[in-house]
Amino acid sequence: MNDKIVLKTEHLGITFGGLKAAQDVNLNIKEKELYGLIGPNGAGKTTVFNMLTGVYKPTTGKFYLDGEDLTGKSEETINKKGIARTFQNIRLFNNMSVIRNVLVGLHNQPEFRCSPFESMLRFPRHFENEKAMRDKAKELLRIFGLEEERNNLACNLPYGKQRKLEIARALATNPKLLLLDEPAAGMNPNETEELMETVRKIRDEFNMTILLIEHDLKFVSGLCDEITVLNFGTVLAQGTAEEALNNPEVVKAYIGN
Repeated sequence: MNDKIVLKTEHLGITFGGLKAAQDVNLNIKEKELYGLIGPNGAGKTTVFNMLTGVYKPTTGKFYLDGEDLTGKSEETINKKGIARTFQNIRLFNNMSVIRNVLVGLHNQPEFRCSPFESMLRFPRHFENEKAMRDKAKELLRIFGLEEERNNLACNLPYGKQRKLEIARALATNPKLLLLDEPAAGMNPNETEELMETVRKIRDEFNMTILLIEHDLKFVSGLCDEITVLNFGTVLAQGTAEEALNNPEVVKAYIGN
C-alpha cells in the first residue's frame, strides 16, 4: 500500500425531505487499501455507496476518484471512470450462464472493442476478440474457483458462489475502486473465511483498492486496514480496526447503554 489517494470525499452528504441520511462524510482511501465502512442498521452506509456510484446525487460535498471530481455524474459515467460495486441483495443475470455474466462486464473494455462492421461481416478481428474475452472471463472465474461451472446457469450456483460471481463480474469492468456491499451476508463461517482470503487475493493480484460495508465485525477486523464507523448518517469514529472498534461511542452504538 502507498500514499496515493484513490478515493477522497469532502463533506459528502444527502438529505431526503429534511432527513439527513448522510452528512459530512470525509474519507481518504489509499491505493491497495482494504477500507471498511461499518455501523448499525440505518447508519447511512449504503446511502454513501449509492452516492459514490451515481444512484443518488449528493446534496452537499464532493467526491474524487484519482483526483477527478465525479460528484453528480451518472451511474454509467462513474462506472466507466473506474468505480464498480456489488449489492447487498445479489443482482446477477440468473438465466444466463456463469461465464456470460462475466462477459457482460467485459464488453465495454477498450481492448475488447470491435467495430459493428467487423462483427457483422465476421472478420478475423471479431473471432480474436471473442476468444480474448472468453479467456479473460475464464481467468477471472478461475480466481474464484468457478471456471468448472462456467457453463452452468447463474441461478443454479450455491449462494456463496453467487456472491463470488457478482464480485468477478464487477472486476470484469476493470475498476480502480471496488465497492463490496455486505459480501459475507448469508455465508457460513467457512464460506466467510474463504471469502476473506479471496478479497485479499483480489487486492494483491489486481492491485485493487476496496471499500466494503459489512456487519460481521470479525470479518472487518480481520480484513480491513482502516475503518470509518457511521451512526445516524454521521461519522462516529475513524482509524485502524482496533482503534475504531474499541472506541466507547462505537461500542455504545452497537450494544446500547
